Amino acid sequence: MKKLIIINGPNLNLLGKRETNIYGNLSFTDFFERVVNKYPNIALEHYQSNIEGELIDKLQEVGYSYDGIILNAAAYTHTSIGIGDVVKAIETPVVEVHISNTFSREEFRHQSYISPNARGVILGFGLQSYELAIQSFFD
Repeated sequence: MKKLIIINGPNLNLLGKRETNIYGNLSFTDFFERVVNKYPNIALEHYQSNIEGELIDKLQEVGYSYDGIILNAAAYTHTSIGIGDVVKAIETPVVEVHISNTFSREEFRHQSYISPNARGVILGFGLQSYELAIQSFFD
């Protein structure tokens, strides 16, 4: 059984409440429950933090023992050299995910410190971006 973890960054705990025109009405907790039920043959976990250092600590913790990491670093994608560095340092493959199409948004969201070291990048498909990332580990 593959062991995957979804790691979400700042403000993603507000999904379903925050900017629903961009992020939709479904909370991540409700979405995650659906995904776990849809993929019973995957050991799937979820972690969220609004704190950059906690995200780095979690990536280091799972970065040598999991089969895959699905990372939505949210705003830290565009600002955190530290998160980019840890993605480069760990062995577990990382798929970068974004709910919105970051290239259709503000200019500063076009830069990612994660992408150069990610296995792949999926963006713009809403919460389905996470499912596409899960499926990418089974090709």
